[in-house]
Amino acid sequence: MTDVTPDNLQDQKAKEAYFTASQGQLIWARFKKQRAALVAAVILVAMMLSGIFAPFLSPYDPTIAGRDKDYTNGAPQLPKFCDSNGCSARPFIHAVKRERSMATNFRWVTTVDEDTRLYMKFFVEGDDYHLFDLIHMDTHLFGVEGGKIHLFGTDEDGQDIFSRTLHAIWTSMKVGSIGVFIAFVLALIIGGVSGYYGGWIDGVIQMITDAVRTVPAIPLFMAVAAFMPPEMTAEARFFYISLILGFIGWPTLARRVRTHLLTERNQEYVLAAQLCGAKPGHVIRRHLLPSFTSYIIVDLVISFPYMVLSETALSFIGLGLKDPVSSLGVMLQKATSADVLLNYQWYFIPVIFFIVLVMAFVFVGDGLRDAADPYSEGKK
Repeated sequence: MTDVTPDNLQDQKAKEAYFTASQGQLIWARFKKQRAALVAAVILVAMMLSGIFAPFLSPYDPTIAGRDKDYTNGAPQLPKFCDSNGCSARPFIHAVKRERSMATNFRWVTTVDEDTRLYMKFFVEGDDYHLFDLIHMDTHLFGVEGGKIHLFGTDEDGQDIFSRTLHAIWTSMKVGSIGVFIAFVLALIIGGVSGYYGGWIDGVIQMITDAVRTVPAIPLFMAVAAFMPPEMTAEARFFYISLILGFIGWPTLARRVRTHLLTERNQEYVLAAQLCGAKPGHVIRRHLLPSFTSYIIVDLVISFPYMVLSETALSFIGLGLKDPVSSLGVMLQKATSADVLLNYQWYFIPVIFFIVLVMAFVFVGDGLRDAADPYSEGKK
């Protein structure tokens, strides 16, 4: 008879917790062991929150061109506490002057007035907006007294790049969410029917799936863009882009759903449900799909960055979203000239944020995939 020690009791409780844990608890326990995925998850949540609260966090409305006419193509303004005139307990920036210079053939030149300080304020009143598209507000997180602040600089239209970046993150999240949701619903329905019934039904559906997979995205969007009237609103264009991304993004997940159902449809629990009189829709919805829910969730997370990148690429080449909508592709359209590459490098600051966003999704997806695979630890 073995002695009962605190260590033995702890091991016994850990084993009991393991064997009685739900699938979600097991996935979370394995996911927490992966530091890279956990850090990426924190970054992803932070960026999602910054996109959701973009109207509050950004100091200005990003859709208004010429917001700061005296600071077009202006460099980033970073708050400071000290300058040549001393230090201050409150952060501030310097005022700017805009004038024509003979040295630049009378082009407009912006100079910094180091003798004038513009102190930062928090929770200031500014442009009206609707938080969550519901709550009318005009309070912004920060601003400056007697002027404007541009943390990431401005573009050629005087629009604040920091404000546009936060709104662009939210736009990409919305486009990706709608596209992934449409692809998810279509994949479950089409893949579920194909895998459950098999036979000639499976053959016909797979022919359709292969046909959709072979449709090139760029020519498809070129055809759609040709039929879109120029006066179409930004909201309507946003809806159509999301819809098309969803309709061309379902085949991969549908194939995986079909493969799983072909394997599981002959299991005893499925036969028992059929003998009890359960209809095919009930068997697929309540028994087959829940058996690999974790893999579906992982697939959705992994497919999300591809939706975001697709929207960015299409908007960049002029086939997707357009001004006044803020998206990464729309913002990059202004960064294609050699003048921008040589003199206004801050145009590319939003690219860093979107690289971080996409990489965070990739790391979280990889972490969830390993966490959902019970044999992943043994493979390493």
